[in-house]
Parts: sequence; C-alpha cells; structure tokens
Amino acid sequence: MTPTESTRAFDGTLLPAGDDKTRQVRAMFDAIAPRYDLVNRIMSLGLDLRWRRAAVRSLALPGGATVLDLASGTGDFLRILRQAGLRPFGVDLSWGMLAADQAGSPRVQADAAALPVADGSVGGATCGYALRNFTDLAGALVELGRVVRPGGRIALVEVAEPRSRLLLAGYRLWFRRLVPLIGGLLSDRGAYRYLPRSTAYLPPARELRALLLDAGFSGVNIRPLSGGLSQLITATRSASGAR
Repeated sequence: MTPTESTRAFDGTLLPAGDDKTRQVRAMFDAIAPRYDLVNRIMSLGLDLRWRRAAVRSLALPGGATVLDLASGTGDFLRILRQAGLRPFGVDLSWGMLAADQAGSPRVQADAAALPVADGSVGGATCGYALRNFTDLAGALVELGRVVRPGGRIALVEVAEPRSRLLLAGYRLWFRRLVPLIGGLLSDRGAYRYLPRSTAYLPPARELRALLLDAGFSGVNIRPLSGGLSQLITATRSASGAR
C-alpha cells in the first residue's frame, strides 16, 4: 500500500491518505494530548504498560545504550526505558504530545519518514501503537534501518486481533464500540472513533515482515501479547543493510 492509496475501515469509512492523513493525525493527537494517558489506561485496562515493559526487555540492550522512541507521545516508553538504565530520546509528529510529555528525556518534533537523527547513531528503537498512524510506513521503517546501528534492536508494539472467537467478539465490542464512547466522554469523540478504524492501515504480518527485511532488519519476530490483544514486533539491524 502506497501513502496515497485510499483505505476503508471495518465499517466502510474511507480513511485519509497522503498529506491529508498527516495533517489529520497531527491535529488529532494535538487535541487528545491532555487526557491521552488517562484514556490509554482505560482503553487497555492498564495492560499497555505491561506490554511496553515486555518490549523494552526484548531489546536486551546494554545499560546506557541510546534508544530512539518513535512517536513517543506523552512519554510512556521514555519513562520505562530510563527505568531500565537506557538513554532514550523521543520523536513525535504532534507538538501537543511532546508538550504533554513529562518524562524528562530529550524530544523533538519530526515526521517518522524524515528523522533528524544521524546514520547508525542509536543502539535501538521502540514504538508504541503508532505504525498505523504513519503516512508512509515503509519510509518510516527504512528510516529506522538507517538510524539503528548494525546489531541494534527494535521493539514495536501495535494493536492486534485475538484468534479466539470468544476473545475476538469481546475485543471488537470493547475496541470498536465502547472505547469510542469512553473516549468521547473523556476526550475527543472524533479521535476515538478514528483510532479503531485506523487498524485498517496495518498490513498483514507477512507484509510487515517484508517491509522490515527491506528496511535492513533480520530476525523479525511477531508475537501476540495477552492472547492477541496486542502484538510485539522485534527485529535486529542487519550488518549488510537494507536490500
């Protein structure tokens, strides 16, 4: 899927593409930044922090390693990375999110597909629930391949759908119906109607693995978290670079 191709959500809604998507995503996260953490905790039933900690452990980086947190939002990953003895810095498209971040780590506003970071300058990278919000996912992964040193690690957490029919039915009721209602009461109704729909942007596992291989990573592993409520994508930067 190219950045300009149209995408339809589960309910048939036509989702934005290209520059329209970039503008809408930036404005949406600017708007929901003040109560983003609260709604996140409710939306994930508090599990999102557990999943982020699992992602940081999977990096298996030495203490003091520099880690880029892509789409860092209000700093959840930054705090966990620092607690693990790492040296994180954050990049996010939304200035509102960066302004709400109180993690205390360096941060900068930038597009994921054009990172202001030197080649091979970070030991690892994390990203939480943002792959579907990138206008150019392939470009963002290529940028990760550029800035992570050979042998470095990435850990990306994203939404997923459980394989169990019972869990899937409950998940869809919660994520597609109840989360927009709760988000509308506590924050911005339009944003929390969009977020469940935005899962349509996520490529299937085979395509995502291919994108990571093309970006210069190897050992790509995609595993479910908590029965498939989320997924953890890990990979190692190849010495040979992107193919």
